Parts: sequence; structure tokens; C-alpha cells
Amino acid sequence: MVLLMAMVFLWAFSSISHAGTLTLSQGLRLAVRTSKLLKIARRSEDIAHTDTLVKKSYLLPKVDAGVSQTFLAYQPVALFGDLSAPMSNKTFLAYNVSVEQTLYDFRRNAARYEAGREIFETTKLDTERIRNLVEVNFAFLYFNLLESDKMVLVAGEEVDRLESHLKDAKNLYEEGVITKNDLLQAEVRLSDARQRLLAAKNLREINVSDLNNALARPLNAETEIEDIREPVEVAGIGVEKAWKIAEKDRPELRIIDGTLKSLDLQEVSKKAEYYPRIFVKGAYDYEKNDYLLHDDNWSMVVGLSVNLFNGGRTTAEALKIEQQKEKLQEQRNKLVDDIRLEVEKYILESRTARQRLDVTKDAIQQARENLRINRTKYEEGVGTATDVLDAVTLLTVAETNYYRAVYDLSKADAAILFSMGKELSEVYR
Repeated sequence: MVLLMAMVFLWAFSSISHAGTLTLSQGLRLAVRTSKLLKIARRSEDIAHTDTLVKKSYLLPKVDAGVSQTFLAYQPVALFGDLSAPMSNKTFLAYNVSVEQTLYDFRRNAARYEAGREIFETTKLDTERIRNLVEVNFAFLYFNLLESDKMVLVAGEEVDRLESHLKDAKNLYEEGVITKNDLLQAEVRLSDARQRLLAAKNLREINVSDLNNALARPLNAETEIEDIREPVEVAGIGVEKAWKIAEKDRPELRIIDGTLKSLDLQEVSKKAEYYPRIFVKGAYDYEKNDYLLHDDNWSMVVGLSVNLFNGGRTTAEALKIEQQKEKLQEQRNKLVDDIRLEVEKYILESRTARQRLDVTKDAIQQARENLRINRTKYEEGVGTATDVLDAVTLLTVAETNYYRAVYDLSKADAAILFSMGKELSEVYR
């Protein structure tokens, strides 16, 4: 099974390498598959499942067996006046087998087992919570890298525009149309743009390393990613609707609900200790004894046992469970408020990013036209170098604002889906 999973992983990894680019959908699946946090969470699931087997054992019959060889210093002898009679051998072998089954214990063991099952379900929900967290963190890293790619592109285009302007300025300077001050100004602006291009490239390398780390790949591995073709639209989801979905689907709330159920069952199990336990026990005993008619014997006991006093332990433990339930209920109320705040925050961020996108969408075209006009006027000796440089800066700012709005919107939409408890790998297909 392990070999098969390894082969599937290698096939998926190689297919991505051959394709040359990594899509968001592929990255989300790989991040989930390679996450160390998820591997730890799945081990917690295994532990919780094993714990349910331990609690289930109390519902099953208890079988005991024993064997012994006894060596006595004196042979047991009974006195009857002046007469005496041996009672058993001085050395003898004995063994026994017994089976005991609880018939009714006021759900002490049954409730304990059901509580264990609830805890097991909450550990699976915790794995779901961690998976959602891994996915949204990877989505943020993915969108950060896409933004870095665009920032490198914008910085590179700014350098190209300034190099073109510097070339024009040199020609005009040689022709005596402009002063050297315009030439120096262009060179300084170009040097500054090249530094920003280097900074953008360095930031992209950092984001590549972050992405590779999330995929358990070498940090310096070359990674190319594909832009999302169809962004997920969550604009139609209102705050009230998102709150309802989040309160229904968020794993954190379902974990608390499951834990509360488990505590209810633990309380039932604990209070059952006030009541008797009815059981049946069957046994076979053998003891080598030359002085008895039968060496072995069968027995069956139907009994009732009850604890009359244990120092108030049961009462204290039941009270402790009640206090834990009250604490959890308060935590749930706070968590609902926190989740509502989180959902509203991301919806507002998405709305703001969408408005920024609408504002900056036309600004790029306007800035390009502004640069074209100022460059033409400068070449004809009508405009100034400052006008051209300012137009280049305005175009760079417009492009930067646009791409930041694009990926801020993508991150905000992914965060909204996460805050509502959605599985991103199912959404981004």
C-alpha cells in the first residue's frame, strides 16, 4: 500500500514537472498530500481510534485464566477431637478459567464507548480544519508568487521605457536640443528603476522558496505557476448568508459541538457509578487433591456490586465535567463571534479589492496614452523630460495598483471560502 501511494505521488509530481507549470488545483492537492501538519493530525486520528477500541473492550466479556503450583511447609490437617484427617496434598497443581460479563450497568460502559467515538469524530474534524488551513495558506503563497511575477514584469517594462527615453534623450542632447540636466535626470531614474527590478526579482525568489517549502520541494527548485483562468466569484454571497454557512460548516464549531456531546456521554457514564452493576460470571476450577471426591468444579454466579462510598470522587468528577461543558459553551459563543468578524472582514476586503480593480482597470490605458502623448511632445521638442519621466512613473503605478488589486481580490475570495469552512481544492478545479 505504501509503495502504491509512493508511485502515485511520483507520477503526479513528474506529470507536473513535464507540464512545466504548476496550476493552483495541482498545488493544493500536492500541499495537502505532503503537509507534515496533516500527517501529524492523521496520527492523532489513529490514536483516537485505538482509544475507542480500548473503551469498547469494557462492553465485551472478561476472560481470565490462571495456573499455579503450590508447595506447603505443612500438609493441611483437620482435627476432630482425638482424630485427625488430611485436607489436601502438601504439594498440588491448580488452574482455573473464568468468564465475566456485565449484564447491566446503567450505561456506564456504553456511554464511555460512545464518548470515545465522539472524540474520534472530533479528531477527524480537526484534520479537516488543518487541511483547510494548509490549503488557504498555500493559496496565499500561490497568489503572492503570481503577484511577484507581475511586479517583475511591471518593473522590467519600466526599465525598458526608461532605457528608451534615455536613448531619445542622448540623441536630442547630441543634437543640442536639450541640456545635460535632462540626460542626467533620465540616467538617475533608470538606475532607480533597475534597483526596483532587482528587488522585485529577489522578492519573487523568496516567494518561490515559500511555495516550494509548502510542497516539500527543494527551496531553490525552479517553479513556474499558471495564472488562474476563471477566478472564483463570491461577490453574490451576503454577510448574513456567509455567517449561516460558516456556523454550519466550520470544523472548529463542529469540533466543539462534538466535544460537548462527548462530555454529555462522559457525564452519563460517571453518574452511572452511583448505581449497581449486575453481572454474570462462569468459572471452571481444578485443584489436585487426593482427599476430595472431585478435583474440579464448575460454577456460575449472578451478582450485583455497588460502590457505597469513595470519598466523594464520583460527585467531584461529575461536577468537573459540568464545569468543562460550561467552559466549552462559552468558548463556542466566543468562537462564533470571532468567525463572524473574520467572515465580515474578508468580505469587506474582497469588496474593497473589487472596487479598486474597477477603478484601476481603465487607469492603465489612460496612463499609456498619457505616456505616448508626452513622449511625442518631447521628441518634437515641445514637452519636457520631467513630463515623460512622470508619465512613465504614472504608468508603472497604474499597472502596480491593478495587479495588486487583482491578487488582493483573489486572496480575499479564497479567505472568504476558508472562513465559511469550504475545501479550496474542491472549489479551485
